[in-house]
Parts: sequence; structure tokens; C-alpha cells
Amino acid sequence: MAGQRKQQILQALASMLQADSGGKITTAALAREVGVSEAALYRHFPSKAKMLEALIEYMEESIFPRCHDIARQNEPASVRCGRIALLLLIFAERNPGFARILVGDVLLGETERLRVRMRQFFDRLETELRQVVREEQARSPTRPVLAHNAVANLVMAMTEGRINQFVRGQFRDAPSAMWEEQWRAVSTALFAGTSAD
Repeated sequence: MAGQRKQQILQALASMLQADSGGKITTAALAREVGVSEAALYRHFPSKAKMLEALIEYMEESIFPRCHDIARQNEPASVRCGRIALLLLIFAERNPGFARILVGDVLLGETERLRVRMRQFFDRLETELRQVVREEQARSPTRPVLAHNAVANLVMAMTEGRINQFVRGQFRDAPSAMWEEQWRAVSTALFAGTSAD
């Protein structure tokens, strides 16, 4: 029962993050949304920061196992990098409240620990991309267009930019829209000097 209530609280918070794109969500408002007292909220989570941290943990558990699976596939680096980016875009698209956590606007005014946690989230994704590109570049007989660090960073910048557009546009335009064709154009240039041709 306690586990169900915690899940209910987190689902309500994620819904409120999606619905309230400009305001700060208070524990009083969240308690009203869940239909419990603030004291009941605090029995499950000692602070709002802990609730947000639980949502970040959910994102990590949803994204990273799949990301690792994609990275281990026997496909060209261009395909794997595009699929890792698309994984994050689709997660944000299906969970708009989480997209606001990804862009960090709901973490302003919260504990620094949460912002550090999100930096680590993106660092882990970039490291995964860097490893995929590095392995392929090491096998390639030709000189790559960009170093693996630069490729991974550019892929992350594109991905984060599309999620920012999604949030800024109040979730109107899906971040995965046009990704496939745009990625084909970009990856052709990025991986032109590797065996992904």
C-alpha cells in the first residue's frame, strides 16, 4: 500500500510538471492533487527534492539499460548513436513532465544535488556515445571527420536542443518529429570518414 501511494505521488507530480509549465509546484498543491495531507506526503518522501530525485531515478532506470543494449548492438556507430538519441527523445515525448526535468527548469531553486544528478545523467549518455564512436573510429582505416569526443558532444547538443524546443513550445511539436531525416543528413557528414559509410 505504501508503495502504491508513493507511485501515486510521483505520477501526480509528473502530471503537474507537464500541466504547470511556468509555476513552482508546492507540496500543498501536490497534496491536494493526490488527495492527501501534506503530512501524508512527507511520510512517503521527506522533501520535494526527494520526490524529484525519485523521478530522476525512474528516468535513469528507464533509459540506461536500453541505452546499453543499443550500444552493444552489431551496427554502425551512426545507427547506434542515432538510436540512443532517439531513445531519449521518445522518452521525453511520451513523458512531457520528465522533459521539464531534463531541461532543468523545474530544478531551479531546488537543491544543487539534483542539478548535479542531471549533469551526471547527461554525462553518462555522452560517455556511452563517445565509446560507441571511439570503437568504430579505432577500427576505421580512414581518418574520421571529428574526434569521438566532438561527435558525442554534438549528438547530445542536438538531442538536448530538441527537448528544449519541445518544452519551450509547450509540448506541441514532438521532439522525434523529423529526427530520422535530420539524423541521416548529419550522420552522413559526421561519419563520412569511418566504416559507417
